Amino acid sequence: MSQPVKSEVIAQYKTHEKDTGSSDVQIALLTARINHLTEHLRTHRKDFHSRRGLLQMASRRRKLLDYVKDEDLPKYNDLLQKLSLRK
Repeated sequence: MSQPVKSEVIAQYKTHEKDTGSSDVQIALLTARINHLTEHLRTHRKDFHSRRGLLQMASRRRKLLDYVKDEDLPKYNDLLQKLSLRK
C-alpha cells in the first residue's frame, strides 16, 4: 500500500466545499495514516519510534471520535461504518 493521498481523503469526507479541518476529515486522515503505519510496522517490527507515533495518532483519533459522539451520535455511527472501525 502506498502513502495515503491526503486530497482524496479530504474530498471523500468533507462536509462542504472548503472543508479541510472538520472532525470527520481529521478522523479520516488519521485513520489513513494509522492504516499505512500499521503496514509499515508489520515489516519493521523493531521501529519503536514509529510505534510511538502510531499510538499518539490512535489516541488523537479516539479523542476526536469521543467529541463527535458527544455532539452528533448518528454522524458518529455513520463515520464508524464508513471507516470500518469497531464499536
